Amino acid sequence: MDQRFMRLAIAQAREGIQRGQTPFGACIVRDGVVVAGAHNAVWAHTDITAHAEIEAIRAACRALGTVDLSGCTIYSTCEPCPMCFSACHWANLDRIVYGATIADAARAGFRELAIPNEQMKSYGQSTIQLTSGVLHAECAALFEEWGARPDRRSY
Repeated sequence: MDQRFMRLAIAQAREGIQRGQTPFGACIVRDGVVVAGAHNAVWAHTDITAHAEIEAIRAACRALGTVDLSGCTIYSTCEPCPMCFSACHWANLDRIVYGATIADAARAGFRELAIPNEQMKSYGQSTIQLTSGVLHAECAALFEEWGARPDRRSY
């Protein structure tokens, strides 16, 4: 099941790459049903906070008519940054499933804050469950796909 939903997040990331965005995608699932999916929209919105996870959380909150996403899981192509992890925590997501790591993003040229989700969880005493490495190779390959584009932009 995790691989199925991660493939949807990967498809979101590829859509973002095609639109000139950075190579990150996410989708939020509740009871086996996709509630929302998104890709990074930093350049499209001229908004540094428009990460895939944030965009997916915003869409899921609108779709469900609540800011409480209890019972939901977010699938992210990359380990969420500290901002996105915090948003997942505050939205009461039950679980974060990710593929590539913060270190993978840093190697691709992104200015990452190297604070792993496990550390964020521990520091904040968060109850969110973490599952790492789902389709890692496919998720990490998104950085190469993005890097091969002449119109690529980072932040």
